[in-house]
Amino acid sequence: MTNVSARPLRVAVIGAGPAGVYAADILTKSNEVKDGDVEVSIDLFDQYPAPYGLIRYGVAPDHPRIKGIVNALHKVLDRGDIRFIGNVTYGRDLTLSDFRHLYDAVIFATGAIKDARLDIPGADLEGSFGGADFVSWYDGHPDVPRDWPLDAKEVAVLGNGNVALDVARMLSKHADDLLVTEIPDNVYQALKRSPVTDVHVFGRRGPAQVKFTPLELRELSHSRDVDIVLYPEDFEFDEASDEAIRTNNQVKTMVNTLANWMAEDQDTGASRRLHLHFLHSPVEIYDSPETPGRVAGIRFERMELDGTGNVRGTGEYEDYPVQAVYRAIGYHGSELAELEYDVHRGIIPNDGGRVLDAEGKPVPGVYTTGWIKRGPVGLIGHTKGDALETIGCLLEDRDSLEPADNPDEHAIIALLEERGVEYTTWEGWNELDAHERALGEKFTAESAERGTTVQRERVKVVPREEMVRISRKNAG
Repeated sequence: MTNVSARPLRVAVIGAGPAGVYAADILTKSNEVKDGDVEVSIDLFDQYPAPYGLIRYGVAPDHPRIKGIVNALHKVLDRGDIRFIGNVTYGRDLTLSDFRHLYDAVIFATGAIKDARLDIPGADLEGSFGGADFVSWYDGHPDVPRDWPLDAKEVAVLGNGNVALDVARMLSKHADDLLVTEIPDNVYQALKRSPVTDVHVFGRRGPAQVKFTPLELRELSHSRDVDIVLYPEDFEFDEASDEAIRTNNQVKTMVNTLANWMAEDQDTGASRRLHLHFLHSPVEIYDSPETPGRVAGIRFERMELDGTGNVRGTGEYEDYPVQAVYRAIGYHGSELAELEYDVHRGIIPNDGGRVLDAEGKPVPGVYTTGWIKRGPVGLIGHTKGDALETIGCLLEDRDSLEPADNPDEHAIIALLEERGVEYTTWEGWNELDAHERALGEKFTAESAERGTTVQRERVKVVPREEMVRISRKNAG
């Protein structure tokens, strides 16, 4: 049994995105800790040199609310009672055995970053892309290629969630209007050269069943020189739709927004158009004799609502000529070494956050939270409830946890140095943060000299080796 009165409870959290930070924060603020019943010592690991996970690498840079979330996460980590250790990859640099040797408990908060599969013919054609991969590219993910083939004039985006709208907005928005964000220079240059004229967003169900939020929807109308195009034949409502509109303010707001746009006629003659389609189910992505092996169009079956808010096929088909397809139909978690994995749901099997083994029994001292726990559903704020449940389980188990063999907080640093891992720290992140902000100030000053005056808060550093070098420049 762990003698928590003799020393702090040592906990490792793997994943420094919102889920991991929330879990660490909730643990430090739990009643047992506040009342002095339990003392904790928490290390927060991440495979990237910088913290924040999804916020840094999974959300469009022009989101208005992201800065607030980053500031909140920064305040938690800047307190000094949670130690950040970055550029450490689980399963390569450290194993589960390593963590169990050095910590009393381990919490996996690794998220979900892969694209969910779309099983239709042609999904693997050249020009068919995963939306998550595109997001990683435009967010400057350190482990993806710097280039992206933006050569399509007409593009289809599949999905009716927030990621689909992010992808569509980034594809249709003029690159110069993104300069005020933190997009890397290679992303700006590629978007600047894009010949796109039409971006089509397709959803399987009706306007009352969309999965995006009112804020995401309204952001579409803020893009300069981009017309929003809607189609009256796509506006179908059944009994379940009417009920949702009556009882759910969010649904009512989104349906009213869409209806107002259609009534106002958004056709201003803009150079780019963003089309919103509903009741379209993709059945095939196809090529052509002129471009074999490459996307030439996409075929949909028209759907109709069945009275319950679900849809059924009509047997009618429509083809759309496009040169690229982006699949934004959901995220999927990744398998983790030494842990069971639910391949269908893309999660670590668990019971309230307690990780389960192949026989469905809890693995002692191992927990999970966030999207890798419950799947990629809900908004970022929903991960707080997840973390609260998981931390509750951990604290319930604390008296039965098998104690770490070496709970000394310096032992993990010694092990990483022994293995030659170039780990980064919170102080290192502050160095990188200051560097990126300085790049933003430099760009702002240079733009003023040119007479264009673009205010940039930061310019994101992309290459991993450069991030590590800047973060570790004062390392001993």
